[in-house]
Amino acid sequence: MRIDVWADLVCPFCHVGRRRLDLALEQFEHGDQFDVIWHSFQLDRNAPAVSDRPVIDQVADKYGVSREQMVVTHEHMATEAAEVGLDFQWEQLQGGNSYDAHRLIHFARAQGRESAVTDRIMRGWYSEGAALGDRDTLTTLAVEAGLDEHAVRELLAGDEYGIDVRTDEAMAAQLGITAVPTFVFDQKYAVQGAQPVEIIVNALRHTWEDQGNPATPAPSGGCGGGCCGGGGCGSAEGADGTEAQGCGDGACGDLCGTQAHAH
Repeated sequence: MRIDVWADLVCPFCHVGRRRLDLALEQFEHGDQFDVIWHSFQLDRNAPAVSDRPVIDQVADKYGVSREQMVVTHEHMATEAAEVGLDFQWEQLQGGNSYDAHRLIHFARAQGRESAVTDRIMRGWYSEGAALGDRDTLTTLAVEAGLDEHAVRELLAGDEYGIDVRTDEAMAAQLGITAVPTFVFDQKYAVQGAQPVEIIVNALRHTWEDQGNPATPAPSGGCGGGCCGGGGCGSAEGADGTEAQGCGDGACGDLCGTQAHAH
């Protein structure tokens, strides 16, 4: 069975969501029967390669909230990150464009080093203040994760694997995905946001028990039975029987949009 995940490397919720998915798979008795496929999603295609402006100020302006409110949000995220063993140094975040980093991940997949390279890149941005739009920085991180330096520099100098990034984004648009992380289980059920581990475990269990049954088509296409459809993600009953909404549920993109769980 498969889990498709759309995420951006410069999304703190995606880093937490990735870790929580790993923990949920470890806890679920059939977790080793799921293949996780990561897909590229850029929150801002037009961002400069590297930005010197504090990320927290950029995000506050984007969503029309005060800097003070955004500080509280990031402090809360840091606490949640620590609970799953992650070190979120939000004051060191370097803004920029994630396109080259996504291309590098696709290259690493072809080299059999996707997990190691993704871990190193995300940790670099999330915990060490690495600028992911800087090609020298990306090269250093990739080499530390086991890739050949010459091959990485050659990749970054061109546009190889750019079509893979854009294809992933086109798939997201077709499914109505506008915020990340978004997890699609067995191509039928969607969970959006960095949901708690128990929610993801419930989604895994439901997906496992429902395998073999066809998806219920969404009104505008896309994933049936979950939140994906041509109109984007709406609220839905969660696996725990609750309805979740709002930016507190943890997704980048439509920060204050609704978050949908698997039924």
